[in-house]
Amino acid sequence: MIGILNRLVEHIEANLHAEISLADLLRGEGTTEYHVRRMFSSLAGMPVSEYIRRRRMSLAAADLLAGDDLLAIAIRYGYGSAEAFGRAFRSVHGASVGEIRENGGPLRSQPIIRFSLNVEGKRPMDARIAQRENFQLIGYAARVPLIHHGANPHIQEHIASIPVAEHARLKALSAADPAGLLQVSDQVDADYREGSELTYLHGVAVPAEAPVPEDLDSIQVPAGAWAVFSVSGPYPAALQELWASTATAWFPSNPWRLRPGPSIVAVLDRAADFSTATCELWLPVEADR
Repeated sequence: MIGILNRLVEHIEANLHAEISLADLLRGEGTTEYHVRRMFSSLAGMPVSEYIRRRRMSLAAADLLAGDDLLAIAIRYGYGSAEAFGRAFRSVHGASVGEIRENGGPLRSQPIIRFSLNVEGKRPMDARIAQRENFQLIGYAARVPLIHHGANPHIQEHIASIPVAEHARLKALSAADPAGLLQVSDQVDADYREGSELTYLHGVAVPAEAPVPEDLDSIQVPAGAWAVFSVSGPYPAALQELWASTATAWFPSNPWRLRPGPSIVAVLDRAADFSTATCELWLPVEADR
C-alpha cells in the first residue's frame, strides 16, 4: 500500500496539467480506488482531491509571478474561467491573484507528499477477522457531518432526541453480532473529508430475514469479512486514535483492504458518565490480493 500511494503521488505530479484518473492508475495495482482514497486521506490528513488542488495552486502561483496570462493559467490547471480559478487560488493561498502579483505573497505551497512506513511493534493491535452472512442494521438514522476529533454534537443531538424507552426497545431487538446498541456510520465519503455528510444510525444488528418495525430505519449489509478491533480508554479519544491506527499501522501491515459498507462501533462497557469505554470497531474488509 505504501508503494501504491507513492506511485499515486508520482502520477499526480506528472499530470498536474491534465485530467487525473485514479481508476486508470489503480487498474493494475490489485487494490481498489475506495481503499486507496481512504488510506490516502487517513495518512496524509487530506483527501486526494484536496492534495491535487493544493499542488496545482502551488505551481500556479509560480506561473502568476512569472507574468503568465490569467485565463491561460486557469485553463492549464483545469478551470473553465478565471473567476473559478481565482476562488480556488484564494482558498489555498489565502490571498487573491491580484495580491500575489502585486506583493509576491503570501504563498502557502503544498510540498510533495512522500509516504513511508515505520512500524515499531511496541503497541500490538487487538484484531480478529469475522466472516458474516447477510444481516440488517435497524434503528434511528440521521444525516450528519463527519467530525474527526472530539465528540460529534450532531450525533449527540440525534441520540438525545430518541425517547429513553426506545433505547431499551432497540436493545431488546438485538439478535445478531455485533450485539447490543451500535453506532453505525454508512455512506461515508471515500475521501473521508471533514464536514462531508454520512448516515449515522443508532440501532442494533438483526438477521437479514427479520421483519423491520415500520418506525425504524434499516441498512442492508451483504455477506463478507470484517476486521474487528478492540480498544479501552477515554471516550471518544481512544476510539478515534484506534481509527487512525488502523490506517497507519494495521492495514499497511496486513493483507486486507477496506471495502464499501458501514463501519460499526459496539460499546461493550462504559463508565456511568461515558468518560471511558471499552469498544469494538467493525470495519468491512476483503483480501488484498
